[in-house]
Amino acid sequence: MEASRKLIHRQRQVLFFFLILGLSLAGAEPRRYSVVEETEGKAFVTNLSKDLGLGQKELSRRGARVISKGNKLHLQLDQATGDLLLNEKLDREELCGHTEPCVLRFQVLLANPLEFFQAELQVIDINDHAPVFVESDMVLKISESSPPGSAFPLKNAQDLDVGRNNIKNYTLSPNSYFRVLTLERSDGRKYPQLVLDKALDREEEPEFKLTLTALDDGSPPRSGTAQVYIEVLDINDNAPEFEQPFYRVEIPEDNPIGFLIVKVSATDVDIGVNGEISYSLFQASEEIRKTFELNPVTGDIQLKKQLDFEAIQSYEVNIEAKDAGTLTGKCTVLIQVMDVNDNAPELTMSALTRQIPENSPETVVAVFSVSDLDSEENGKISCSIQDDLPFFLKSSLENFYTLVTETPLDREATAEYNITITVTDLGTPRLKTQHNITVLVSDVNDNAPAFTQTSYTLFIPENNSPALHIGSVSATDRDSGANAQVTYSLLQPQDPSLPLDSLVSINADNGHLFALRALDFEALQAFEFLVGATDRGSPAQSSQALVRVQVLDANDNAPFVLYPLQNGSAPCTELVPRAAEPGYLVSKVVAVDSDSGQNAWLSYQLLKATEPGLFSVWAHNGEVRTARLLSERDAAKHRLLLLVKDNGEPPLSASVTLHVLLVDGFSQPYLPLPEVAADGAQTDPLTVYLVISLASVSSLFLFSVLVFIAVRLCRRGRSGLVGGCSVPEAHFPGHLVDITGTGTLSQSYQYEVCLMGGSGTNEFKFLKPMLPNSQGHYPGPEIEENPSFRKEFNFNIQ
Repeated sequence: MEASRKLIHRQRQVLFFFLILGLSLAGAEPRRYSVVEETEGKAFVTNLSKDLGLGQKELSRRGARVISKGNKLHLQLDQATGDLLLNEKLDREELCGHTEPCVLRFQVLLANPLEFFQAELQVIDINDHAPVFVESDMVLKISESSPPGSAFPLKNAQDLDVGRNNIKNYTLSPNSYFRVLTLERSDGRKYPQLVLDKALDREEEPEFKLTLTALDDGSPPRSGTAQVYIEVLDINDNAPEFEQPFYRVEIPEDNPIGFLIVKVSATDVDIGVNGEISYSLFQASEEIRKTFELNPVTGDIQLKKQLDFEAIQSYEVNIEAKDAGTLTGKCTVLIQVMDVNDNAPELTMSALTRQIPENSPETVVAVFSVSDLDSEENGKISCSIQDDLPFFLKSSLENFYTLVTETPLDREATAEYNITITVTDLGTPRLKTQHNITVLVSDVNDNAPAFTQTSYTLFIPENNSPALHIGSVSATDRDSGANAQVTYSLLQPQDPSLPLDSLVSINADNGHLFALRALDFEALQAFEFLVGATDRGSPAQSSQALVRVQVLDANDNAPFVLYPLQNGSAPCTELVPRAAEPGYLVSKVVAVDSDSGQNAWLSYQLLKATEPGLFSVWAHNGEVRTARLLSERDAAKHRLLLLVKDNGEPPLSASVTLHVLLVDGFSQPYLPLPEVAADGAQTDPLTVYLVISLASVSSLFLFSVLVFIAVRLCRRGRSGLVGGCSVPEAHFPGHLVDITGTGTLSQSYQYEVCLMGGSGTNEFKFLKPMLPNSQGHYPGPEIEENPSFRKEFNFNIQ
């Protein structure tokens, strides 16, 4: 509260002071001073002591000071010297703006006694500011129809300086159409005005860019510039014009629908709506309207329908361009259709022969013509067939060809030809047409039947049933139809004595061979004959083949025992000394089999013995040997039952009985003498007589065997007798024993068994086997003696 009262009291004192000050200055003439703006601070203005007529120290004594409105002190007083100085640098434009003159009022106060002096300080302007346009860019839009002399006001520039430092005039950059006038408003400010001196043409000069300059009259003079952009507004005073009045376009006929053919372009120097152009077809035919489509905005001409060079080769299209008004322009587009190779060649058959006899000379097969709807290279044609065919093309008239055989045809090599005639044009890409022809080659009987084999070997088991199918022959004929139908027949055999008609027959249609009767391997092992094959052509052709029939052996003969002889007479008795070692050869069973192969493979087996384990039989050669040492307790007589079995299926067998007599010893001719004791003991005479008796009996027995064998051989009749025994000292005729592939022998042998008559020991002589020579005859036998024979048959079989 106390502070508020103090503030109110102070305010009242200030108001009272200024009231007194105003009253004291009323009617007094102020003192005037001047200073140039932008003068540096502390600059001298005046000496108040001199101006007020006061002494130098009186100002200080009287408390002189400078005051100004708003207590803004732009001046300061040096009381010691009385000089009035600038307190700071003054800016006239900041202090007074556009007010002229710029006067700063201030008072000089002398406090004791109180006295006031009125004074003014004029700030003199200098040209420190250039004219400045508020807008540095000005845009004017002037119609091109504006007449010369038309004026257009422009925005003025501003200059903070005053007087002659302010704007004096305006200038415009040089041009042919405009000038600028400098006008003054009522407040004294100057402004520019644009004047049109020449008629505008927007199409010639659509816009102007001018520089407006404002100049003051200061020293040195200053200026400011602004850019004036003048846009000439268009009027519709120009018709559309095409870039070229005539367009020529070549387009292939195979371009797709929607393809851009050409883009026509027209320009209108007018702008805005006056320059907007639309395109349309002008006086176009119905065909053109169906084929082409014109974009009214862009001027694109597109394909609306597929072109066909073969129908229409060119189109002339008139185009009209129209602006927003009534002004139009026209052009012509010539569209030339280019041929592309879109038509394949065509082949027209005029004459055709589908069947040709083989072996015929040059024959015309077909006559045809070719054509192509395309033009130039696309319409040129070449014609060809496959290279590996016996045909060739002969060009006759223009685009006419003849297909001819090149060589005589052979139906057996190729019965049918598939000929492809290829017609190709020379366009890009190349198109072709192919025509297929099938030519059949008719048959001529020019081939004889051919057997699948030059010779056939057939196998038939013996004892076959009559009418048995034993095999087939087959012949083929490369011809066809009746010329290829084959008939089979039997030809006369090479051996006239062979009763072929009673042995085999042949089916004339299929070549099957049949056996007419049962065959016997032992009588007829093989025979040969010829078969013929004849076709039904005219004239007929034939061929022949050799057939060999091989009779296969069956196991239909049981083994026959040659020794020991089983003739129902007194049994054969073999003598064995009791001193015989184990393995001593007692006897050998000799047997044969009339069959062949494995059917004649014989094996031997001991079925029954008086004393088992004393004797054994070798399975492959029939040798009967002792199995152990003999003793005095062994019985003197033994009966052995032996089985001879072949290897056929089913196996056949024969049995034989052998009697063995155990003796104490043999005589010298038949047995080796026992070792003489050191004391020279004499041989028992009784033993010698017994041995002689046994030898005599054995000789008689062997003679009986030989007679029996001779009788059996004569009865069989399989082979003739081959001479007698050629040994001059033989008392009995010799016989050949024919063993034809029997037993375990691999081939046929004949043995002659002779009994030597002049021998004191009655030994058997066995001959070597005789093999037939190339003429089928047997040579004379050779006698081989076996002086060491000891009651043992040694058949020399090689």
